[in-house]
Amino acid sequence: MDLLNTLVEKGLRRELPSREEALAVLTTSDDDLLEVVAAAGKVRRQWFGRRVKLNYLVNLKSGLCPEDCSYCSQRLGSEAGILKYTWLKPDEASKAAAAGVAGGAKRVCLVASGRGPTDRDVDRVSKTIGAIKEQNADVEVCACLGLLSDGQAERLKAAGADAYNHNLNTSESTYGDITTTHTYADRVETVRHAQGAGLSACSGLIAGMGESDADLVDVVFALRALDPDSVPVNFLIPVEGTPLAGEWNLTPQRALRILAMVRFVCPDVEVRLAGGREVHLRTMQPLALHLVNSIFLGDYLTTEGQEGKADLDMIADAGFEVEGAGTTTLPGHRGGGGCASACGPSDSAVSDSAAPVSASSAGAEAASARTDLVTVRRRGAGTDLAPNA
Repeated sequence: MDLLNTLVEKGLRRELPSREEALAVLTTSDDDLLEVVAAAGKVRRQWFGRRVKLNYLVNLKSGLCPEDCSYCSQRLGSEAGILKYTWLKPDEASKAAAAGVAGGAKRVCLVASGRGPTDRDVDRVSKTIGAIKEQNADVEVCACLGLLSDGQAERLKAAGADAYNHNLNTSESTYGDITTTHTYADRVETVRHAQGAGLSACSGLIAGMGESDADLVDVVFALRALDPDSVPVNFLIPVEGTPLAGEWNLTPQRALRILAMVRFVCPDVEVRLAGGREVHLRTMQPLALHLVNSIFLGDYLTTEGQEGKADLDMIADAGFEVEGAGTTTLPGHRGGGGCASACGPSDSAVSDSAAPVSASSAGAEAASARTDLVTVRRRGAGTDLAPNA
């Protein structure tokens, strides 16, 4: 179809689609789904070949967060029966990270619940980064510690951190409906702190929280303008005991359309299939590899993921290969940093005339809620049980 031909051409030129084109991807029919995946797959292969980067999460501090993010099982007032523990010691975190590296992970993501780190917390994480790098010198380390204060990104960089993650999660106009204890602007500022310190910025979204198509396009266009190197796409895991436990708005087909839209808008960026893929994509996960070039291996922060061996088998069976430690993930023209001057027009030139599409239409097509696929993590970091990497 003409739409897909246009999007492929723009993606190969790193040119921003129009807002109307991005919205149109989300409203394509299931009959056209394979054509959408094939088109976005051409863009993915242009910039990343058939490589898949593996990332591994280590939850350094679980639960008891003072923030009220509605999607999070670690939030203030959460009744979810998750693991709760204070900071892992550097050797404990290094051991957990080593399991992921042994499973094929190229990047280890160190995550801690909370509004943001104290200076003492930054010291703790710096020691943990040192312990991980001492054991696995080539592994990339990404920190995700919440809102950063002045100078903290620089200290993490000096300690050996390669990247910093802080997601925008949803559109600016609806952010207050999801979280009230901090603002969308706070999140943008933290990403800019990371970029200013020379850290590779990682920032993405959560789909399936009841947002409209227009909200999804808004946040992805905002991410394009912010220009992170990595864009993780999470699909809401509706954990019992959280305010969004009843939000089952996604089908595998809609999840694939969302991933395709992100790829068209962010053609040469590391698009990562993150939390919720097992719950919402289910048996269609291999198709997503034609859209993304990065996934998480094993478990997530508080819920279980697919077994690491199953991930590796899936990648091989789909005809892809695990990206090695000696391979540079991003295309050469990005140089590990931004592409604001090389990626076509900014989103400020895009028309806002398209009418928003209600999430209710997406929710109406959702299959029965698969609550059986949501399992609280009881192994790995913070426990005496082996992880599933």
